[in-house]
Amino acid sequence: MNIPTDLKYSTEHEWVRLDNNIATIGITDYAQSQLGEIVFVDIQSDIAGETLGRGEVFGAIEAVKTVADAFMPVSGEIIEINDAINEVNENTKQESVINSDPYGAGWMIKVKISNPDELNELMDNEDYEDFVM
Repeated sequence: MNIPTDLKYSTEHEWVRLDNNIATIGITDYAQSQLGEIVFVDIQSDIAGETLGRGEVFGAIEAVKTVADAFMPVSGEIIEINDAINEVNENTKQESVINSDPYGAGWMIKVKISNPDELNELMDNEDYEDFVM
């Protein structure tokens, strides 16, 4: 299981990569492996520009056997949605890039953080590893 050291993690299995006050958010390798083959991610395009609080649902992840909500690990304004997560992979014909590259091309949203102190409430890689083991 891949748990990068430069990210923060939520108990709902989202990761956060901070660049100044912009957070890139996705789901962890552990989460995608538990969900199985992800076939669609539903993030409404009109959510861009909205400010959501920590813990609020920003989308849904549809896998072959289940649907799971995606939660905001920090509060902030959604400034970008990764449309590439729903492009069909030519090799698998269905699998989302989240399955093959959850920490890179499989990011889900970018958020302008409104409360940087919330980052202190997230787990580092060691705490997250303990959490999922």
